[in-house]
Amino acid sequence: MRFSSVAVAASLALVSISTSLHGQRPDDQIDARSMALLAQGKAAKAAGNLDGASDALESALAVDPRNRQAFIVLAQVAETRGLSGKAIRYYREALTLEPNDPVALKGQGEALVAKGAMARAKENLARLRTVCKGECPQANELAAVIAKGPPPVTTAQVTPAKAVPAKD
Repeated sequence: MRFSSVAVAASLALVSISTSLHGQRPDDQIDARSMALLAQGKAAKAAGNLDGASDALESALAVDPRNRQAFIVLAQVAETRGLSGKAIRYYREALTLEPNDPVALKGQGEALVAKGAMARAKENLARLRTVCKGECPQANELAAVIAKGPPPVTTAQVTPAKAVPAKD
């Protein structure tokens, strides 16, 4: 009698785990609608329509959240807008789906450099070199970005306002 409650709990856990694992799709089975929206997003990005690209890519992820490529292109759009923090988050989502994606590792490393997080960018470079067994253009490009360093911080110059003559 003491073991029946433990056995029931273990069987329920086993059923719920196997059901959730069975329900997940592998990367090569991304929904066709999501892939079509990804293509629209890439076309909009190439045309310079960043708002349209973001909309299409976010829709692609709503249709199928396992579309790693949509996360990567969305991160590139964020980088184009100068939103390095957002780009890092999107690259992290892509790396959650595939931890060894060289494009995502390189992109995240570049975004980290733009934020000034050089140590983390170097970690990405080391990981990228581990993932790539031979010649790796992504590792070479990231190494060049790291060597160049973060972009200079520009500060806005404030000019004093001109005094407006008082009216009598």
